[in-house]
Parts: sequence; structure tokens; C-alpha cells
Amino acid sequence: MSRKKLNRRNFVKALPAAGAAGLTLASNESLAQPQQPQTPQRITKEMLHTAEQLIGIELTDAQETMALNNVNRNLASYETLRKINVPLDTPLATSFHPALPEKKLATQTPARGKLKLSKVDIPKFNSTEELAFCSTAQLAELVRTKKVSSVELTKMYLARLKRYSPKLLNVVTLTEELALKQAQQADDEIKRGKYRGPLHGIPCGVKDLFATKGIPTTWGAEPYRNQMIDYDSTVVERLREAGAVLVAKLSMGALAQGGRWFAGMTRNPWQPEEDRQGSSGSSAGSASATSAGLVGFSIGTETLGSIVSPSSRCGVAGLRPTYGRVSRYGAMALSWTMDKIGPICRSIEDCALVLDAIYGADGRDETSLNVPFHWTPDTNISKLKIGYLKAEFETGNDERKKVYAAALDALRGAGAKLEPLELPKFPTDSLRIILTAEAATAFDDLTRDGGINQLSGQSPGDWPNSFRSARFIPAVEYLRAQRARTLLMREMDSLMQNWDAFVSPAPGSSSLLVTNLTGHPQAVLPCGFINGLPQAIMFTGKLYDEVTPLRIALAYEKATKWHTMHPKLD
Repeated sequence: MSRKKLNRRNFVKALPAAGAAGLTLASNESLAQPQQPQTPQRITKEMLHTAEQLIGIELTDAQETMALNNVNRNLASYETLRKINVPLDTPLATSFHPALPEKKLATQTPARGKLKLSKVDIPKFNSTEELAFCSTAQLAELVRTKKVSSVELTKMYLARLKRYSPKLLNVVTLTEELALKQAQQADDEIKRGKYRGPLHGIPCGVKDLFATKGIPTTWGAEPYRNQMIDYDSTVVERLREAGAVLVAKLSMGALAQGGRWFAGMTRNPWQPEEDRQGSSGSSAGSASATSAGLVGFSIGTETLGSIVSPSSRCGVAGLRPTYGRVSRYGAMALSWTMDKIGPICRSIEDCALVLDAIYGADGRDETSLNVPFHWTPDTNISKLKIGYLKAEFETGNDERKKVYAAALDALRGAGAKLEPLELPKFPTDSLRIILTAEAATAFDDLTRDGGINQLSGQSPGDWPNSFRSARFIPAVEYLRAQRARTLLMREMDSLMQNWDAFVSPAPGSSSLLVTNLTGHPQAVLPCGFINGLPQAIMFTGKLYDEVTPLRIALAYEKATKWHTMHPKLD
């Protein structure tokens, strides 16, 4: 039987049928069912045949004839679905959990875990301005001992935000009125002996994808510049309950991609004149503001590097916790099965105390669990089995090799016994379609009504093109990728049976994509400079075990000086 010739014109003409054809293959209806009612055939047999090239099957002429009515009927169903008003904060009806079904997790009641911090050296100062680059733990001790008030700290950081954020483009909304009110409340409570813990009275900023009642939440994107959400996200609620003071909603790449938002590119405080790369993204403002000493700490999110990458670029400490550690209720969804929330700070132990305040289930994000987090600052890491991705430390030019060789030497000097390891040999790049398909789904209405065309980024690698292209990912391939993801999770689980943690360079490690898919936690902190820009090292732990990589990172931090170095903005 002759087949129609495939040409570019037919292929382009047939692309709209690709989704229909893919879903038809998943239909439970029998193709042999006689006398099916005929549906108007807007998708022709020629279009269907050409679309087969996209979805990876080849039907006979008779099979195409049988399928055609289903394809057109499904097309009508798709159009009906598109007319349903699905609010942007509507989650999937299914949920992802990084722990394999056979794994038994030790969960806890809503009571918090144990938190023990290192002894803090309280700095001497003549003005609050001198405290701008203190760690959160240092600021906490100053506030607790009443050597400085929350109002004084808040006014200092607000002044710095006003002075430097126009240059760095890292603030979307300054929340001055709210901040001063929260700071005064913190001081009043502390005077009465009601001390909430180490975040009480500490000024902070959050990435502008967290809902804040009465304050714009713009997602860094032109179509949402005036968006007001009438509730607070869980993270904002928990920071408030811990007594933290919200001073700013910080910039993010539009719809959580890169560092460019509707006001421009967020700048790196180490090279504020550089526009091309900026502070990386998408938690661009969180890393930039923390590095520049404009907040005590900040909160970011990560789907595929958005905490690790800007933290690395800006020379600060970042923690991407295990998937499900922190509730995402009230946070903009990009990828329901990959999004994670974590702290960006000026020291690694600060990440532990911030995580302690925000982690745990809330009954509103079913992926969040109450798995205990018990932090003690033990830096005796000599008995831990620590691997390192040897090949990744030995690539690049001589200067890069020198920086990372010195980092590994310092880590060994801190007590680590490092052994080389390799990640599972798995075609992980093929699983990127999970993120692309979910992100395109989250913003499908925006894509179809043309709002996506308002974004400043319109290059082939930007979201508008990705969202449009993702409509041609068949549902079968997306679900197959999710099943393949389970195989990757099993391989990583087998690997991590033999290690307490492993070390890699940041952010360009192959482990970044792997662990964002499997949900493993990663901590990152600075380890040197190349051409005036910070370089970073990353520590990966087992699922729901942030403590071990943080302990190793803390031992490294104590053995080095990089966390004490800060950009000069004037």
C-alpha cells in the first residue's frame, strides 16, 4: 500500500494534531467498536499521518482510518478542557514523593525537631551599618541579648535596600511599612520575655513568587506586575510565626527562569556592572540581596538550579532541601514534581536555622512531610563516608583546577576522607521534558491567550518558546519519562546506600539535574574566586538528610575564609 510522502509543509501542517494523536493511543475505547458516531473531521488523515513522525509510531492506512474519528473527538475534549477556568494555584491531582514506596520514613508529630547552634562570636560595632554582613546567627544573638534592636536592624537594612537595590535591580517591592511594624512587635515581645527563637526580629527577604496578602506578587513577569493574592504562603506564615521581619519581595527571573525580570537583569554584587550574566537565576534577587548585605537572610526556590546557581555566582551559602521538606502552598508553581523551597544565607549554619523554621507538613501541600530535622553543629566528619565526583574537579582551565584542588585539600584538612565515585550512567537529559511539560501546563492559559508574548525574554531558550514547543510533547512520552524517573530514583537510592554524602563543583555538576529529579538535598557555599567572581562547592546528602551535607559544609566553612569575604558596593 502506498504511503503519503512526508514533506516539511505536511509536517508543519500536521503538528497541531500531535497531541490528539498521542492521546488517542492512550484511549481505553476499542478501535474495533462498530458504527461509531462520526465526528466532524478537522484533523485529516494526511495531518494524522504526518504527526505520526513526531510521536514515534507508524499506522497502516486502515489503522489511520479507524483512529481518525477518535482523534477528532479527543480534539473536541481538549477544547472543552481549555475552557475550564483552572486557577494558577491549582495543584495536580497526583503527587510526587522522592522516597521509594518500600522506604519507611521516620515521621514526627507537628512538634519541631531539635536545634542546637554553634557558639556565636558577638561582633563589636559602632553603628548598625557595620552589622550588614553578619550571619543570621550573629544577628540573632545581638537581638536576643538586646545589644541591638530589631527596629534598628530593620531601619539599617531598609536604608541599604534603598541605596543599593536600584543599582543591583534585586528588589521588586520594598515592604517598609510592614517591616517596621513587625520589627516593633518583635522588640516588644522580646522585652516581655517572649523570645521566639533565632529568627525573631531578623530582617529577611523572600523571592517574589511567594504569596503575600496585601502586597504585590509579580512572579517577575510583565503580565503579573499588578497581581495581588489574598492570602499568605506557608513560608511567609512560618517566617512570621518565627518572628522574622519581611523587608522586601526580591527579584526573580520572569516566571522563574534566569535573572531577567520586567525591570531588567538582576546584578551580581561582585560585578554589578555586568549585565549579560547578572547574578544567575531564578532566585536572583535572593542571592544578590544576601550577598550585598541588604537582608539578614532570604528564601529562594529551585526546580533545576535556581538556589544552587545564584548562590554560587554571588558567593553565599544556599540549601536546596529534599523535595517535600518545605510546603509550597502559596508559591508559584513551575513544576509540581520538581519545585523546592530553601534558604539563602551568608553562612552554612544559617541555612540550618532557617530550614528549622520553615520545614514540615502544613496540610495544604500533600507532598510535604513531617520528617524530623535535628541540627547539631558537629564538625567531626572523619568517620563519614564521603565521595567526590573526581572527573568534575579535574576539568576546565588551570585556574579552575587550582581553585578546586585547594578546596578538596581544605576539605581533607577538615577531616574528610574522600573517595572517588561516579553517578549512575543514565540518560538523564531525556527527562528534562518533565519540567518543560509541567511548566508549559502551569502557564498554558497565558501561552494560548498571547500573554506570554509580553515577556522581555523571547529567545529560543526562553519560556515563551519552550511553552509553545511543549504542546507537542505527547502525554505518553511525559508519563514514560516519569516512569523512567522511577528507575533513576532506584539507581540513586542504590548508590547512596554506600555513601553518607558526596562532593561536586557547583553549579555545573551533572549531579544538579539528577538530584533535582530524584529530590536529594544539596548545600552550596563559596570556595574561591576566578576573575573576581566567586566559585562554589556543593555537598549532596541522602533523602531527608540535610544534616549530613550541612555538617560537612560547616566543617569546610570553618577551615576556610571565603564566607567572610563580601563585595564592596561603593
